[in-house]
Amino acid sequence: MADVPDAILLVSFGGPEAPDEVLPFLERVTAGRDIPRARLDDVAEHYFAHGGRSPINDQNRALLAAVRARFAEAGLDLPIYWGNRNWHPFLADTLRTMRDDGVKRALCFVTAAYSSHSSCRQYREDLAAAQADVGADAPALDKIRVFYNHPGFIGAQRELVDAALAQLDDDVRDDSRIVFVTHSIPHTMARHSDYEAQHLDACRLVMEDFSHDWDLVYCSRSGPPHVAWLEPDINDHLRELASAGTRAAVVVPIGFVSDHMEVIHDLDVEAREIADDIELRFARAATVGTHPLFVDMVLELVRERIDSTPARALGIRGPSYDVCPTDCCAIPLQPNPPAIASAE
Repeated sequence: MADVPDAILLVSFGGPEAPDEVLPFLERVTAGRDIPRARLDDVAEHYFAHGGRSPINDQNRALLAAVRARFAEAGLDLPIYWGNRNWHPFLADTLRTMRDDGVKRALCFVTAAYSSHSSCRQYREDLAAAQADVGADAPALDKIRVFYNHPGFIGAQRELVDAALAQLDDDVRDDSRIVFVTHSIPHTMARHSDYEAQHLDACRLVMEDFSHDWDLVYCSRSGPPHVAWLEPDINDHLRELASAGTRAAVVVPIGFVSDHMEVIHDLDVEAREIADDIELRFARAATVGTHPLFVDMVLELVRERIDSTPARALGIRGPSYDVCPTDCCAIPLQPNPPAIASAE
């Protein structure tokens, strides 16, 4: 990179931290996307069932603290800021603070491991919009590459799958099914990105340490019923497994880096209840969160941009782009593009 950064920016989705913030947050996420009010009310109940507070901001604070500590241990003296796409602290507000602190250029670590319009391109667009909001003296921003096949991410996933398997009784552990879960997206979005292929690669890499059968499934579908989204749904899949004689499943939220609201509701509440109803023994792997291998990965991704540390990646695809092509993850213009209505 020609220009050396003088700060790091942690970029995430954001979430409400009090009951009166829930609906304004959901309205902001879905603005202009023709999501029925009834759908927003339904999703709001997921938050209200947990005190009206999403855990995502607290988990970002924990990741921020872990990364700062790891940077200090490694002798990397760069301030680390945090801004969200959809809730406080908003990106533009954080960029103003950075500007006032004298930051000229920052590397941006986005808490999304895969490429798609919503998980990569839109973050780049949001960063550009925040810069425009701040003005000509806003810091320059460089987004760090997606990391779905980085050894730190895959290594952490392997350890978490192993820990989840240990939760199962001895009589079913060896024959249990590994069920990887990620956020569903519309087919239109999937066709214009490597989202599916990257997830399948990540799953295969994790499973190199295991002999179990496995599947990739989806959760959190939203948007109009006539719009096709990626399937199968996690709940439908669990029923099919039980019908086919599977006795236990380990559910692995490989598409998420923290245990935020969708993981808690879709997996810990809905999927677990279904597993109980169909007598399918169930274990849920943790997300990478502040796993030491994941935190080390953040340090390594920064170093490969500032001091020519070799870029590492597992599998045949190699490291992803530092700078994406202009049309990367673009989708055709639509009057009301399909939304991920409850996404964090």
